[in-house]
Amino acid sequence: MLELIGFDGDDTLWHSEGYYQAAGAEFAAILGRYVDVADRHVQDSMLATERRNLGLFGYGAKGMTLSMVETAIAITDARIDARDIHRIVQLGKTVLEHPVELLPGIRAAVEAVAAVHAIVLITKGDLAHQEKKVAQSGLADLFHRIEIVSEKNEATYRRVLGEFGLQPAQFAMVGNSLRSDIEPVLAIGGWGVHMPYHVTWAHELETGLDGQEQRLVSVDGPAGVPAAVARLDALAATSVAA
Repeated sequence: MLELIGFDGDDTLWHSEGYYQAAGAEFAAILGRYVDVADRHVQDSMLATERRNLGLFGYGAKGMTLSMVETAIAITDARIDARDIHRIVQLGKTVLEHPVELLPGIRAAVEAVAAVHAIVLITKGDLAHQEKKVAQSGLADLFHRIEIVSEKNEATYRRVLGEFGLQPAQFAMVGNSLRSDIEPVLAIGGWGVHMPYHVTWAHELETGLDGQEQRLVSVDGPAGVPAAVARLDALAATSVAA
């Protein structure tokens, strides 16, 4: 049976990606003063720069801001005005300062799961920004532990489970990203509840999963999470018995 349930933070507990998307749209508008945005493939160039920089800057608004500046200089052949560089920096600050707004019904869903299982929050990104969001969410008291990590991969999940003294088969992860929240957990033998968000960063869309895996349940929103966890709990118990 399941002993521990993990929850993602961004776009699972609270809204996040919409703020990044809005910043991206404004970024393209700024560059539109210098180049034909469509012809120069601004969004593709920005995504490629972010991917190259993940190992250096990590995830989050600060890394995005530095990547926007780098992309702007490259795509305008260094013609961009210092005032527009400043505007780009301000975009990053706007994302860092956005209010934390919980998904409707998520607190009740987390409380329902916490009434049955130990729960852990596993979120990735800039430490200071994620700590701020966790504090402002009002959910911190529900979790047995809060993990802010630089990457969500098999090694990260194995480390967390090892510190709890658990096997992967005793763990299920709830999240919006198949790539980060679900795929690595299934790969090590755990379980997953996928709760898609209405908009997803292109980097997180790349996954080898098709959503039909036996140890994965998909839900439409927070209200479906407790029942999905209960279903996986029953499947896990049956699997152990077998």
